[in-house]
Amino acid sequence: MTLNEAEIGKEYIVSDIETDGDEDMKSFLFSLGCYSGETITVVDKKRNLVVAIKDARYNIDPELAEAIKI
Repeated sequence: MTLNEAEIGKEYIVSDIETDGDEDMKSFLFSLGCYSGETITVVDKKRNLVVAIKDARYNIDPELAEAIKI
């Protein structure tokens, strides 16, 4: 399941990051603290997703959310 399919307010564990070889995207997500084994929560869904990773919130687009497997 991808992050786009996640329910608002429910905590998930990132199982994998699938970027189809896009190292820039993978490194960007890693810099946010989004990597396998980390918890992530979708706080809001509108055009983009607002996610909570560790003690921070980030606004990510659907393309990034599609790469995050939970």
